[in-house]
Amino acid sequence: MKPNVLLITADQWRGAAHGCAGHGEVRTPNVDALAREGVLFRQHFAGAAPCSPARACLYTGLAQTNNRVTRNGTPMDDRLDNIARLARRAGYDPTLFGYTDVSPDPRTRHRDDPDLTTYEGVLPGFTTRVLLPEHEKAWLSWLRERGHRIDDPARIHVPVGHAPGTVTRAAPAYSADETQTAFLTGEFLRWLSEREGERPWFAHISFLRPHPPFVVPAPYNTMYEARTDGFLRPESRAEQAAVHPYVAAELARVGAGHFLAGASGGTDQWSAEDHGLIRAIYHGMISEVDAQLGRLFDGLKAAGSFDTTLIIFTSDHAELMGDHWGFGKGGFYDQSYHIPLVVKLPGTDGSRGQTVTDFTSACDIFPTLADYLGVTPLTGPDGQSLRPFLEGRAPARWRDAVVWEFDFRDIRSGRHEAHFVLPSRALALTVLRDARIKYVHFAGGLPPLLFDLVNDPGELRNLAEDPAWQSVRLSCAERLLDWRTQHLDQTLAYTELTPSGPVSRPFGDA
Repeated sequence: MKPNVLLITADQWRGAAHGCAGHGEVRTPNVDALAREGVLFRQHFAGAAPCSPARACLYTGLAQTNNRVTRNGTPMDDRLDNIARLARRAGYDPTLFGYTDVSPDPRTRHRDDPDLTTYEGVLPGFTTRVLLPEHEKAWLSWLRERGHRIDDPARIHVPVGHAPGTVTRAAPAYSADETQTAFLTGEFLRWLSEREGERPWFAHISFLRPHPPFVVPAPYNTMYEARTDGFLRPESRAEQAAVHPYVAAELARVGAGHFLAGASGGTDQWSAEDHGLIRAIYHGMISEVDAQLGRLFDGLKAAGSFDTTLIIFTSDHAELMGDHWGFGKGGFYDQSYHIPLVVKLPGTDGSRGQTVTDFTSACDIFPTLADYLGVTPLTGPDGQSLRPFLEGRAPARWRDAVVWEFDFRDIRSGRHEAHFVLPSRALALTVLRDARIKYVHFAGGLPPLLFDLVNDPGELRNLAEDPAWQSVRLSCAERLLDWRTQHLDQTLAYTELTPSGPVSRPFGDA
């Protein structure tokens, strides 16, 4: 019998920010408990950033170089296979709680279709039970039913008694059992209660937090100490900006309004104390989501579904959170791309309590689901099935490095194109990262970066121009070219027409 499938994504959750990953401060007892029941992947990375590009890699199994979702608002080619379509072919009715941030292919819609006015579309193939994009209308309606007066939805995340944009750990008007996370959890459990005796199900719960704005109700707002130490960065923003022209442009671009409701100005106005306080709030937001995960898992157990469900918990991308003087996601630093991944197989299947330290990618989720559901992908994935790790076996072949991509074109305003005096297609970077070295290749003639992760884990010293490191730089460039060559779209490249008809080799087989 097919298992139930539950894919849970948080938004902007750092890969090291849970207890089972060895974080010395953040408390996540429910993620930790899931890891004891399943497998924890310690070196798991997003394939791209921000939200839409990251999710495109997760949902299609394709690297950005093939799915071509470069920014929030870039349409996803309708020809691509994805996890929802995969699930339908396996006999499920894949159901969404939250959002997917997938922009529809405009070639498949009328030009006046309102879905073409937002990047927050729904991945083709999903049945939507609850849609909760950033406007949060369904949640706001629920709050009103609970007696909240909401005259201005834009102020719902402003801490009570404070002006918009204030850096404070004060709580918002809603309580811990009234968060967006609590709302979506309740909606899923209600749906689950309706399914008694029905066929196996496939659900995707897409939680918005710990994505900003950075605010959280009690007791999570005061759960962590605000400290000014422990940030990975040089002494000043000026030193950080000098690392690379892209870094300088990004530090100047990001505004405080991305992170605090109603804020204006740039993040350069925040003090070291503000950074420590925002980090404490962010950690509280993670614990709030973890608490709702506990409620979710308890509900599955009460319904008798926990042991029959394949559970995947991950994030779309991560959060700089003051490291490298940055906030948000993007660029090339690990803190934007290192994300959590815990996978639990049904019942007594597979390994329990194991930790995998091999490099894994968001692109591996799609082929893993295809493997367990017994469905052949219609587009050749760039990722690899995690099944050997989940079943306690050593894979025959596995990567010794991970690659991610970031495209910083600006189609709407052309701001970056004008700043760098480069065409849109040249505004991109690719990262090759192994256990020892990180190499960042920029298109368009922008200078590369090279870091020795063993002796410089904070990535504070660029070695790309150091004569002693030129052979390493060349080797990394060659490895990246090899990766690019091997990851050209393989959908039909594994098929050959013969006198006996088409002959195909399964994706990725030797």
